[in-house]
This record gives sequence, C-alpha cells and structure tokens, in this order.
Amino acid sequence: MNIQEYFGRISYNKPHKEADLQTLTAIFQHHIQSIPFENLSMHCGEPIELDLQAIYNKIVKKKRGGWCLETNYLLFWALQELGYDICILGANSYEPAEKGYTAQINHILLKVVIKEEPYIVDAGFGGAYQMWQPLMLISGKDQPQAPGIFRFMEDNGTWYLEKVKRKHYIPEHSKNDFPHTPELGNIRKIHKFTLKPRHIDDFQELNAYLQVSPDNILRKKSICTLQTTNGVLALVGWTLTEMKYNYTEDMDLVNITTLTDEEVEKILRDKFSIELENKLVP
Repeated sequence: MNIQEYFGRISYNKPHKEADLQTLTAIFQHHIQSIPFENLSMHCGEPIELDLQAIYNKIVKKKRGGWCLETNYLLFWALQELGYDICILGANSYEPAEKGYTAQINHILLKVVIKEEPYIVDAGFGGAYQMWQPLMLISGKDQPQAPGIFRFMEDNGTWYLEKVKRKHYIPEHSKNDFPHTPELGNIRKIHKFTLKPRHIDDFQELNAYLQVSPDNILRKKSICTLQTTNGVLALVGWTLTEMKYNYTEDMDLVNITTLTDEEVEKILRDKFSIELENKLVP
C-alpha cells in the first residue's frame, strides 16, 4: 500500500506538507469525485471484505468504488498516513419510510481534529446527501456547501446531522414547468452518532449482515453514485439520475434516464470509470 498510488487514484498532486484543513478539504474532494459510492460487488456475486489490503486492492488498484465501510476506511488509512489526528465513529442512519433511525449502527464516519477543532468527514454517504467538505462539529450552526446546507444538532451527547433540501426541477416531469419538491418539509435527517471512538472490527458483523440481509436497501438495489464538479451522478438499478446543483437559485436540475442492460455496463465505464470483472445483475 502506497500513499502516492492512492493520490494517483484520486488525481491529487498538490503539496501536502501540513496536516491542515486546506489539505484535508482538497484530498476529501478529490476522493469523493474519483471513488464512487457503490455496492456492485454484492450484485456481481463478489464478497465484500472489510480488510484494508483487500479494500486498497479493489479501490486503488482495480479502480472500483465501495460502500461506506470501504471508502471511509480507505480514507481513514490515507489521512492517518498523512499525520491527521483521526478516529472512526459509528452512526445510525435515518430511514424516511420508517420515520426513525435504525436500531443498530449501520454507518461509519470519521472525526478529524485540527488545531483542537473537531471536524466530521464522511466520504461514504453517496447521492445527494454526500457532504463536499469537512463539517465543523458544532451544534446548531448552518454550514452551506454546494449540495445544500448541512447542520448538526446535539442533544445529551448524541449528534444529529441534517440537510436543508432544495427544490428539484425535472424537465420531463414538469408539464407546466412547476418545480418538484422532494417531499414535504425542507429538512432531511441523515443520521445520528455519538463521539465514542470505534475500531474497524466493530463493523465486521455489520459488513457480513448487509451482504445477506434481504431487507436492506443495499441488497434490494444495485447502486453506484459519484460526486461531480457541479452535482452528482446516480445509477440505481437501470435508472441513471444526473443532478446539477443550484442551477437556479435554491433549485437543482434533475435528468432521469432509464437504461437497457447493455447501456448499464457502458454508463459504468463511461461515467463512473468502472470495469466490472463479473456480470452485474442490476
């Protein structure tokens, strides 16, 4: 494993003498714009190992992506190599359909401390709820970024992350050019977590469970998302969604295309730079 090879994978070639916020932000942005959030292994009959060398080989050498456990663990390794004060945290995702948080921890994120200031870094949420910059760990403060306004709320040692939603303009859906609002209310809860440090081994059971549990969304749908310079690409099953952030004030432009099996493989190659070794069953 080699940090320069990782930098090559994420097309990062700036100086990195200091473990400072500026360097962290730059590496993080290169990471999320180069490494897709994807669970395609699960839909290609490949096991997903929660092992650093296996993750490095998959993401860096084979130029694949990974889900939160993989992509955040790789980022954890890279930032540790660069001398950052970093630890792993565990989160419970919010499930809109259930109107609540998962009972068990099902997400991994990172806490980085720079000059005694804590930041949350998470490269593994994917889609439109992916942060683009480290977030200051501070309660009640609006933190505007390209994807929208993020905000932490802290209550008795538990931290909640939420995002203010924007309207969506979907050209083919709007007969009268009225914007489409994703759902009622403009706050989307993302997850909750505590600051208890975790070890990667704490997630081995989760990694195994997510691959076999028929109930979870990752098992039900093949997902591949990648942050772009102005929005996000998402391939879910046969549906490709291209979102351009804030193309007019407080509104995102959304284009949706339904693909054939052959087009799925081509899109993975052309837009996500992914070449699969085994047959994908979307």
